[in-house]
Amino acid sequence: MTSSPYPLGLRLDGRRVVVVGGGAVATRRVPALLDAGADVLLVAPELTPALRARVDAGRLHWVPRRFAPEDLDGAWLVQVAIDDPMAAASVSAVAAERRIFCVRADDRTAATAWTPAVTRHGPVTVAVLGGGDPRRAMTVRDAIRDLLAVRLAPDGTAPTQSRPDASTGRRQTGRVALVGAGPGDPELITVRGWRLLTEADVVVADRLVPGLLLDELRPDVELVDASKIPYGPSRAQEEINQILVDRALTGAFVVRLKGGDPYVFGRGGEELLACAEAGVPVTVVPGVTSSIAAPAAAGIPVTHRGVAHEFTVVSGHLAPDSPASLVRWDALAGLRGTLVILMGLKNLAAITATLIAHGRPPQTPAAVVQEATTGVQRVLRSTLGAVAADALAADLRPPAVVVVGDVVDALNG
Repeated sequence: MTSSPYPLGLRLDGRRVVVVGGGAVATRRVPALLDAGADVLLVAPELTPALRARVDAGRLHWVPRRFAPEDLDGAWLVQVAIDDPMAAASVSAVAAERRIFCVRADDRTAATAWTPAVTRHGPVTVAVLGGGDPRRAMTVRDAIRDLLAVRLAPDGTAPTQSRPDASTGRRQTGRVALVGAGPGDPELITVRGWRLLTEADVVVADRLVPGLLLDELRPDVELVDASKIPYGPSRAQEEINQILVDRALTGAFVVRLKGGDPYVFGRGGEELLACAEAGVPVTVVPGVTSSIAAPAAAGIPVTHRGVAHEFTVVSGHLAPDSPASLVRWDALAGLRGTLVILMGLKNLAAITATLIAHGRPPQTPAAVVQEATTGVQRVLRSTLGAVAADALAADLRPPAVVVVGDVVDALNG
């Protein structure tokens, strides 16, 4: 008779957790460990772009090689996120010798610990173990999540998932949903976006999507990391378009999960056109855009009575003097309202200098909000004339939103 697992909540804040592997499984599991405050050591010769971004941001440590026994020195837990049974067995053998609990993605029966299906609702975390059956655990977890959220359809019934074709197990017609995941907090995805995510066969995710949403995907969901690291490794947009079309044409339901809103500098329009050309139906689910959410999370309203009657959102990924730039910075300098700049940290010195040169006063309040709505949010308040130097001195990094205008100080008094 197989004994039942003993449920336990691990308090990992500041404690070393080793993750072996740098692929899709690790991409899904690492965010929850970081959210728990774990000191994560990632051991893998190569990483997905999403994991590499977390390394570059200083969120975790990376050893770029294959596993060695000394990697478990000081570890409290190890997660084996590789699909090589022999390599995974060698890691778990070292963990067993040292009496360290080991989660194995390749073989649950050989693991000494299981990761449950998890749902989070404010301070409440529900973890479900399905007796070794991930599908059973996910089904129960989803039912509990519906009850906690009290998310009801317009007719008063609980939301239901689309039914697969009885003969193939797949939906009869593939489709794509462009879903905005919001600015960073996993609870800021829309109800509809969350529901479609739970129905997906394939999820194509950007770097800026909340990692905890990926941790809640069904184990059989194909996760495609389409991360676009600024000025670093990226998949060509054409390749992403082709992935969406190819998977949908096999009959799969594909969710293209994008940070913020799909259409606010998200290239969602290009993806929709590619799908339409291939005859693939597309659903667009708007998301909470960081252009509004980031200032709000920092206590800055983009408009305020008697202060600003307008706000303008602009991309700063190209310098003002770039021939490819479509932005009229001279015209923006003459506006009195709020200016919100996305993707502008690298070019911030040139942007602020251009705005000042065309008449925007250097003493105009300015702010930078890094990783808004997350547990590592940072806010820097300054002036238009000094914000570029201040951001550099504070070592602020993308993703960051810049706000220029009197609204920066509107709620301070």
